[in-house]
Amino acid sequence: MSNPPPMMAQGPGDGQWVARLMNKNLPTPTQEYQELKFSLHRKLLDRINLEAISTLATERVRAEIRSAVSRLVDEERTPLTLSEKDRVIEEVLDEVFGLGPLEPLLQDPTISDILVTTPKLVYIERAGKLSRTPVEFKDNAHLLRIIEKVVSRVGRRIDESSPMVDARLPDGSRVNAVIAPIAVDGPLLSIRRFGRKPLDAQQLVRNLSMTEGMMELLSSCVQARLNIIVTGGTGAGKTTLLNCLSGFIPEDERVVTIEDTAELQLKQVHVARMETRPPNMEGSGAIKQRQLVINALRMRPDRIVVGEVRGEEALDMLQAMNTGHDGSLTTIHANSPRDAISRLEVMVGMANANMGVRAIRQQVASAVDLFVQLSRMSDGTRRVTHITECVGMEGELITTQDIFVFERLGLTADYRVKGRYRPTGVRPKFDERLRASGISLSTTLFQTTVEVNV
Repeated sequence: MSNPPPMMAQGPGDGQWVARLMNKNLPTPTQEYQELKFSLHRKLLDRINLEAISTLATERVRAEIRSAVSRLVDEERTPLTLSEKDRVIEEVLDEVFGLGPLEPLLQDPTISDILVTTPKLVYIERAGKLSRTPVEFKDNAHLLRIIEKVVSRVGRRIDESSPMVDARLPDGSRVNAVIAPIAVDGPLLSIRRFGRKPLDAQQLVRNLSMTEGMMELLSSCVQARLNIIVTGGTGAGKTTLLNCLSGFIPEDERVVTIEDTAELQLKQVHVARMETRPPNMEGSGAIKQRQLVINALRMRPDRIVVGEVRGEEALDMLQAMNTGHDGSLTTIHANSPRDAISRLEVMVGMANANMGVRAIRQQVASAVDLFVQLSRMSDGTRRVTHITECVGMEGELITTQDIFVFERLGLTADYRVKGRYRPTGVRPKFDERLRASGISLSTTLFQTTVEVNV
C-alpha cells in the first residue's frame, strides 16, 4: 500500500538508463568494467576543483562533469560501444552526485523498498513482491562509502563504535544501515520509501484493500472520535492506512503526532509533529516515545496519533485515550486483533506500573474501541482482514466481535489470492455513539459481501 515518491530530477538519458538497468537481460558488470568505472572516478576527482564547482548551479555542474567524464572515457584505450560509454558516464555521475549504483533505483517511482544484502545482492520490492536486480557494488568498501554518504546527509555517523543507524532522508525515506562487527557478510542497507502523496481512501477502495462499506464505517468512527488501533505485520500497510484515517479528522481539531521516524503525512493544517531522538556519541541524550507521549498531554491536543506503539509508552497512550483524548490513533505489530490485545498487555507490563493483569485488561477494554487488522497476501496485495470492535470485559477476559472479515478462498490460475469481504451481520455497540455524533449507517452496509478475484 506504500506509494513511493515521485521521480527525482534526472540528467539527459537517465530515463533510458533506468529502463536498461531494470531490464532482466542486462549483463552483470564485469570486474574489468568496475575497475574502469572507479579508475575514471579517481581521475575525475584529481582533475576537477570541487570548491570551484560548488559555487555553480547544479544543472551547470552536472553538464560540466558530464563533459569531463566523456573526455576521460574517450582517452581510455579500452574499446567501448556508444551504449557502454553512456552507461559508464551515468554511473560515474551517480558516484559523484548521488548514491552510486543505488541512484537508478531511487529514480524509479514504482520501487517501495531497496534491500542491499551484500555488495553483490541487491533486491527491490515492487507491488508487494521482492525481486533481485542486476545492481552490484564493487566490494564492501564501496558499499560502506555509499552508506557513509547516506548517513552523513542526515548528520549522523556510523563506525565500529556505533555500527547501527536508523535515520530519515529529507524526502521521507527511512534508512537502516548495519556494518561490521554486527554485519557478518558485509554492510547491510535497507531503504524504505514513502510517497509525497499517500494513497487516499478512494484509492484503497479501488485497489480492493477494503470495500466502500468498510471505508465508510472507518471514516464514521474517526469522525465520531472512536479510539482506533491499526494492527498488522511488517510491510502490511499500517502507516498508509493510518495516514488515510487521519484524513477524516476535522480541520478544526489540534492533532499531535509522535513517531520513531517521521513518516506520517497528515493533510490538516493544525498538526504538531514530534520525533524521537537517538542517543549521542556518549550514549546520552536519547528522547523516547514515552517521554513524547507524556509531553503531548501538556500540548492541549484534541487527538494524539502515535506512529507505532512498541514499548512502555503503551500505558501512557491508553491513559490518554481514557482521559479526554478520544479519537486517538496508533498502530501495533500483531497478527490478529486478539494478538494485539496480548501485545498491549505485555507492553503495559514493560512500564513497571505494578498493575495486575485484570487492571491492565480493564485499561485496554475501556480505551480501545476498534482494531483494524491488515495483512499482506502471497500475491503482494494488502487487505484489511478484520474490523473488530472491542466490546468490554466479561469476567477476566476482554471480549471482541468482528464486524467485517476477509475470507481467503484459494488462488487463481495466475496465483492471485481469491477471497471475499464479508460482514458478520453484527451491528456494532458503538452505533449509539455514531448516532450521537449525527452519523447514521445504513443497514445494507452490514449485509453486502464483495468478492475479490472470484
